Amino acid sequence: MIANEINRAKNWIAKKQTRETNLAYERAFELIDLTVEDKKWKSHIKELLRFREIISELYFKSEKDEQLNNLCLNGLIFLNPESYNLINAK
Repeated sequence: MIANEINRAKNWIAKKQTRETNLAYERAFELIDLTVEDKKWKSHIKELLRFREIISELYFKSEKDEQLNNLCLNGLIFLNPESYNLINAK
């Protein structure tokens, strides 16, 4: 679900809608915080918190960076083995 919000942000960046982009990032922050609390993701806490920091940088930029947003999305997807396998199966 975090990836969905980052993907939504990407779509809003393309439409030059800063407010909507930031709302997608805010939803991603909330989901990241909930995920960090889940013991299932214990081995990825450091990566998730670093990811949150990078999203924070994107959130506060007045000019949104689609390329960095896409890099973040890809990095997040690779944290999940099932998602990684789906992408690499293509």
